[in-house]
Amino acid sequence: MSETTGSTLTEWERAEIDRANASELTPIVFVHGLWLLSSSWQPWRDLFEDSGFITLAPGWPDDPDTVAEAREHPEAFARKMVQEVTDHYLAAIALLDQAPVVIGHSFGGLIAQKIAGEGAAAATVSIDNAPFKGVLPLPASSLKSSAPVLANPANAGRGVSLTYEQFVYGWANALEEAEARHLYETYHVPAAGAPLFQAAFANFNPFGGETFVESKNPERGPMLIIGGEKDHTVPPAITHASYKIQSRNPGTTTEITIPNRGHSLTIDSGWRVVADEALAFVQRFIQ
Repeated sequence: MSETTGSTLTEWERAEIDRANASELTPIVFVHGLWLLSSSWQPWRDLFEDSGFITLAPGWPDDPDTVAEAREHPEAFARKMVQEVTDHYLAAIALLDQAPVVIGHSFGGLIAQKIAGEGAAAATVSIDNAPFKGVLPLPASSLKSSAPVLANPANAGRGVSLTYEQFVYGWANALEEAEARHLYETYHVPAAGAPLFQAAFANFNPFGGETFVESKNPERGPMLIIGGEKDHTVPPAITHASYKIQSRNPGTTTEITIPNRGHSLTIDSGWRVVADEALAFVQRFIQ
């Protein structure tokens, strides 16, 4: 495990860690991605706690507390880097009494795989993961989804918001307009531009860069990779390429594609279908 001090953890994050340790239950650590806050995981947390686990959902370092605050202060998201965020979660995990299950979405899915590669997860569920070093497919829809950030190099040091139309293309293309509008108004916040640049140029970095995942670690543990069939941001070609790399690990590696679902699959009205797949996988390995 990477050496961390936990110094970036907030009081509320430490309180969640203390709560998890006091419960003596297997902890589930949820990792959100870009354009969301950790509060977006609440329905998942309720489901997993009703199923006998204890959950915690740390934010990224310096995340605002609420969606409203995040929208007022996009600068809070500037210059956050993939390894910095990964180390923040590793710091939280280092304070847990038990190795947790780690569940992440989008860049959170990439970070979940990085945590697994450190041998710090009892099991991992990676949903619509951002590409890591060695994942070669770059579908046109993925490039279009990331264009609002990548089109301007200055965005590497900024927090960037999506317009509603950009959100619909990248996240809500499989939804009716009313639900797409509701999700945008309820959940969407600015996002750090830097991780998208890190992922976009990872395969040009001979040393792997911060999106490198140690997929060969025999202590990685079981991993489920979930993709959405209609995801424009992380199309199935990316999750399948991730699966092919991870499947070389001696641990169990499973891939599921959820039909007719886009990138919003963890927060939209069909979230339970995805969560039930994740829960069933976790229950196979964690008693």
